[in-house]
Amino acid sequence: MPTPVTLPEPWSRSRLSVVVPTYNEADNLPVLVAQLMALELPGLGLVIVDDNSPDGTGEVADKLAAEHAGRITVVHRTAKDGLGRAYIAGMTRALDDGADFVAQMDADLSHPPAYVPQLLGTLLSTGAGVVIGSRYVPGGSLSGEWGVRRRLLSGWANTYVKAILAMPIRDVTAGFKLWRREALEALDLGSIHSSGYSFQVEMHFRAYRRGQKMLEIPIHFEDRAEGISKMDLAVQVESALRPFRLRKYEREAHRPG
Repeated sequence: MPTPVTLPEPWSRSRLSVVVPTYNEADNLPVLVAQLMALELPGLGLVIVDDNSPDGTGEVADKLAAEHAGRITVVHRTAKDGLGRAYIAGMTRALDDGADFVAQMDADLSHPPAYVPQLLGTLLSTGAGVVIGSRYVPGGSLSGEWGVRRRLLSGWANTYVKAILAMPIRDVTAGFKLWRREALEALDLGSIHSSGYSFQVEMHFRAYRRGQKMLEIPIHFEDRAEGISKMDLAVQVESALRPFRLRKYEREAHRPG
């Protein structure tokens, strides 16, 4: 676990919302919330988006919101229709509530909350539109519990997407990042097509094509603490096809006439 950096005021008091989609994360969510609330970021709030988890994650989220009144908002959705849709709901809520900065991270503790101040400090000091917590820049690393197959699959996915979309980003599938409000607004969240994990790629691609400043900082990516991965076959197929569709949409959008 990294040691959180200490940000000076007024940076430490920035209005930052962390958006966390959940589905069957009842065991992990209290741990994540405790770590986020312990950060020296008094302006930090949390938007939890629960997709009607059968394990009671929504009820756990409501209890945590009551314990941290004014700092946690819970968005209850009635169906599980993809990570992308959950993130859009949470980001839209964060922007509507006045957040100046919006972070996105997983609920399974694979993204250590201690990096959040560093993400924010990097964004504020550089004027970037988005700062990405990257596994594949120098200094970044993967959990030792990841086997050879998972490492090869993850590395191949990044190489595959970069070959199709030509983005100068090392970790194009990264899900741990922090956005400036204006950068998110420029992406037109309501028109995002992806519903699964390819949402991350589409967000990066839109930001890149709109000329936003994108930076990566190294992180250590942990294996999930409890529960099982949500990466089913349908999600894998969408992730494989989405880069081609994104390239097609971009070409049609810029076609003369």
